[in-house]
Amino acid sequence: MSRKILLALALFLTTFNQLATGQGRSKFGGRYTDPFGVLSVTAGVGVAYYMGDLNDGVNLKHLGLGPSVSLGALYRLTEHVSARGELRFYQVSGDQKYSKNYQNNLSFKTFNPDINLGLQADLFAYNRQAPINPYLFGGVGVTYLSPKAKLGGTWYSLPELTTEGVKYKRMPLVFTGGIGVSVKTTQRLSVGLELCNNFVRSDYLDDVSTVYPNPDQLPSDIARALSDRSSEIGEPLRQPGWNRGSAKSKDSYLFFQVRATYLIGNRAQAIERKKTRCPKF
Repeated sequence: MSRKILLALALFLTTFNQLATGQGRSKFGGRYTDPFGVLSVTAGVGVAYYMGDLNDGVNLKHLGLGPSVSLGALYRLTEHVSARGELRFYQVSGDQKYSKNYQNNLSFKTFNPDINLGLQADLFAYNRQAPINPYLFGGVGVTYLSPKAKLGGTWYSLPELTTEGVKYKRMPLVFTGGIGVSVKTTQRLSVGLELCNNFVRSDYLDDVSTVYPNPDQLPSDIARALSDRSSEIGEPLRQPGWNRGSAKSKDSYLFFQVRATYLIGNRAQAIERKKTRCPKF
């Protein structure tokens, strides 16, 4: 009797293991695919929004939105989690004439690349093949700072001018986090929406952070003109040490994108597709 019980238990455990590891059909009713190594490519396009020293809240009339584009890939690790990497480009701008600190009259525009790596966690498992799948993601990367300002019809690169008397790092770390939703349109293609915030480990995305420097210590007349622009609107020049920005909080930029994800698959899926192809005559 005990031998029969042990055999029945062994059979049960074997069957359960086959179901759990996906041999045959998955618990969602379809054929199970080992998710590890499944590769997808992604692309996104949308808008970017700047948050920093040159704005003091959301001004719907002057959002300073710019374009954002991204290209990347997802490498699936588990049923719910994928490694994620992206190369992105974004443009943002800001102008103090639309803020409560209008008297400083500072402005900037920047077009920057960034690259980041992280993880994406889907709400529904890969083998469930859910038609709508919300997800969260986070990561870390770097961006290249290239703020510019316009003076007399000419755009000048600001980092080299050291408008606050400081040489800052132009490739700071960026921590990214956000939320999205993807909608399956075909077996391989999904489209969706994504919102993410990018926290820069620098306060110089806009070239503004601390206080006005001593103008005599700046390298050129152009640097002095772009460091203190208050006289352009009839305001007195700022005194050295007066607040030009606030270093209490770092700058950030927000993305809102429409995204597409194309499933490439893994080696096992490629072999399976070859087996099911019709023979050539």
